[in-house]
Amino acid sequence: MKKTNAARILDRLKIPYEIRTYDVDETDLSAEAAAIKLGLPPEQVFKTLVAKTDRKEVVLACIPGSAELDLKALGAATGAKRSNLVPVKDVQALTGYIRGGVSPLGTRKPYSLFLDRTAETWETISVSAGLRGIQLLIAPQDLIRATNATPGDFTKPV
Repeated sequence: MKKTNAARILDRLKIPYEIRTYDVDETDLSAEAAAIKLGLPPEQVFKTLVAKTDRKEVVLACIPGSAELDLKALGAATGAKRSNLVPVKDVQALTGYIRGGVSPLGTRKPYSLFLDRTAETWETISVSAGLRGIQLLIAPQDLIRATNATPGDFTKPV
């Protein structure tokens, strides 16, 4: 299997991780579908969302696959009044990744990452490796170290 940019970054930082793959269903790119195929609870599989604040700052939010992003909380964490998800058509131009394969590591430009605090309740979490169907299992503290992520409460009840 070809190594992704995200995996190479972790290798360079000497951070341990495990690669897991699954068959992709183009009609369902949800983190919940990935969790089922990986045999993990959806709360342990984190999706990376791309948002823009009212100050035009692009940021990443990494939240459990079963949760919904609290855009107001994310905006407040960035020092802005609010934030909005970027349109799917803009995700690749901003990150270098396509929908369903956005990794919190190795984006085209370095963006601030906001990691939901629930990640810290797991020994490892699953995040995209940068390609659809490839996930990285990594300790939350190692992801925080690799990305300089800001932990916080960034979800709201579904």
